[in-house]
Amino acid sequence: MNEATTFWEANDARYLGSEIDYEVDADARNPDLVVRFSDDIPECSGQVDAVGCAPYITDERQIDRPMTAHIRTGFSDDSTAEIIEHELGHTLGLAHGDEPAELMDATGMVYTLPRTNATEKAFPWADSHFTVYMNDSGAADPDAAREQVHHAFDYYDDDAPGMPDNLTFTYVDDPEKADIRLHVSFGETSPCAAGADSFAAASGYDPDGDKALETYDTLGIVLVDLDSDAVGWHVGYWTAHYLGAEDDEDKPEPFRNATYSDRRSEWWE
Repeated sequence: MNEATTFWEANDARYLGSEIDYEVDADARNPDLVVRFSDDIPECSGQVDAVGCAPYITDERQIDRPMTAHIRTGFSDDSTAEIIEHELGHTLGLAHGDEPAELMDATGMVYTLPRTNATEKAFPWADSHFTVYMNDSGAADPDAAREQVHHAFDYYDDDAPGMPDNLTFTYVDDPEKADIRLHVSFGETSPCAAGADSFAAASGYDPDGDKALETYDTLGIVLVDLDSDAVGWHVGYWTAHYLGAEDDEDKPEPFRNATYSDRRSEWWE
């Protein structure tokens, strides 16, 4: 609160054209403005998932003391101060898009308090129902490759040992049809390292802004010039990795120290 009010006191002439003087008092008997912190924000001009809400005051006749501003809890200190500054701006007559535009923009980047990274979670996805899109245009034998991919995901659908329960996999022809997606494609070279047989990477969400994902929403698996009968093993290996078993010792048995022939066997049986 002090950081937010100090901002406006220091910038009142620049952005408001008048002098502002705040006194932050947790025990004020007759406050002009009450700032309430809560987990939920009341309906705010039709906005969904608002992180704050305050009256937009442009005329003193609108004021009925005490006025109330609502601030959602759970954000980092810097983001909380920015949310309060934004909402105070409304009480001072500033609308979305007014200067300072970066602060008064209707949408902004705010970060939560630190959260557990995806790599430290037992299940780093928001949902256990996956949609699979397979681009088999680069596969040597598309039909055999597709059958192998089905074997891999059926293995997890049937409750693979040590893996999360209740996983389901639905196949689609459009990669944009689901929020949670698994992409399988084929290439001549690895985007990861020269000589690698496969590569995988996940994208997702970083709500606490620590540059590490907290939740995955998409996994891409690239298979590089593989024999058709090895496709399923590589898909299964990377699926285990991004289901929370990053260490090989935590993966199901077929993916631990597998030999060349193991990878081309019917390991899912």
